[in-house]
Amino acid sequence: MKKLYIETVGCQMNLLDSELVVAALRKEGYELTGQAADADTVLFNTCSVRQHAEDKIYSALGRLKEAKRSMPDKVIGVMGCMAQKDQKLIFSRAPFVDIVVGPGQLHQVPQLVREAREKPGQQRLEVSLGRTDGKVDDIKRSHESFDPLRDPTMRPTPFQAFVRIQIGCDKFCTYCIVPSVRGPEQSRPPSHILAEARQLASEGCKEICLLGQTVNSWRHTEDGRAWRFSDLLYALHEIEGIERLRFVTSYPRDMTDDVLEAVRDLPKCVKYLHVPAQHGSDEQLRRMKRGYTVAEYREMHDRAKRWMPDVAITSDFIVGFSGETEEDFQQTMDLVRECRFKNSFIFKYSERPGTKAANRLPDDVPEEVKRRRNNELLALQNEISEEDNHKFLGKRVEVLVEGPSKTAVRNLERADANAPLTGPLQLTGRTMCDRIVVFDGNPRQIGQTLSIAIYDVNLHTLFGAVVTEHVGPEVFTLAGV
Repeated sequence: MKKLYIETVGCQMNLLDSELVVAALRKEGYELTGQAADADTVLFNTCSVRQHAEDKIYSALGRLKEAKRSMPDKVIGVMGCMAQKDQKLIFSRAPFVDIVVGPGQLHQVPQLVREAREKPGQQRLEVSLGRTDGKVDDIKRSHESFDPLRDPTMRPTPFQAFVRIQIGCDKFCTYCIVPSVRGPEQSRPPSHILAEARQLASEGCKEICLLGQTVNSWRHTEDGRAWRFSDLLYALHEIEGIERLRFVTSYPRDMTDDVLEAVRDLPKCVKYLHVPAQHGSDEQLRRMKRGYTVAEYREMHDRAKRWMPDVAITSDFIVGFSGETEEDFQQTMDLVRECRFKNSFIFKYSERPGTKAANRLPDDVPEEVKRRRNNELLALQNEISEEDNHKFLGKRVEVLVEGPSKTAVRNLERADANAPLTGPLQLTGRTMCDRIVVFDGNPRQIGQTLSIAIYDVNLHTLFGAVVTEHVGPEVFTLAGV
């Protein structure tokens, strides 16, 4: 049995890509190993959104230099966004790498691995066309990668799965490398999406998460019918066995009323929206080429709250982008105070070669200023998140149980990883508004949707106990309390 080690960096799209690659290599006789040293083939699925992610991969490659020298038939591959961006540069920096494969060529990985093993020393590069390297249709085809092959062991849990409905992006934000490495925006046909969702449901999957760079921008015409994103949500809602629908990441200007109506009215739709604002200053949004103003973002946010007062909204923010003044930054702080996001993903600006910002705008905010602003915005968001979590004290929430909590997993690893799960166990899951809940339960409850009463909270987590019904719905006890 050949052994495969795969390391994934980046977004949910990369996690799904790795699942598809593993499924394909299993058909070639591979089994997964958790140690690169034990593997016949080592693959890194990479991200180019921030410099730190690339540095991590190059560092990991450097540690494999001696392993390759002592085991020449070990195949080492780099795939994903960094592969598409850096291409031959990877061979230059790590000459022992055998294959470099872009996101649009992942279906070729098994063949490339075979060839690398059969003909060692011949490096192989397979990437998509650049955005200006040919006709639009040819460029799109070179990025297209909708392989439905799946590997259940690579999913977040046996009950949850990602479904890609869109690839690429045409927004061209000045700081972002995604349009270059993922190619033009393309929406997948609804018939393909629905078929994949039905297959996942037949395998016991209860929750699917729809993926796209701007997922709510999805549109497709099939058999003469024009589909909107909301139409897709209604169709997926009808699939028996699927209990929850979620989607990421949304674009503010495409959060239309029909999408909000679908999320509000469809019981299976999670009441959670991830809609990056990126900044609270109009001048910074203009420099970023985000395509909306702060007022337009506020209107979208307020409209979502009117449609669904309890909806959880999260955001992304970049601090220290080109030309950001202290006044600009304080406007971001004001937006976070006003919108009270469930949580925000906050990043210091990282200049990406090949983007319009790198070519035209100076990276002129000092690193120490970026760090301070990052910490201040994070502290504000953390304060808001903890305050809002306190509103759940004493309430019941419906939780899809995902599995043992991180604490329980660590304890199990210290004990005996091969021992069956038995007896009391700390479990974790998520509410319909995407909040993490930890509670004491038992392994039989994994994959079930349970009513949990919340008795404590912190910044990131709600703590609760399983509600056991007695006599009638108004009388209950808290199991484990």
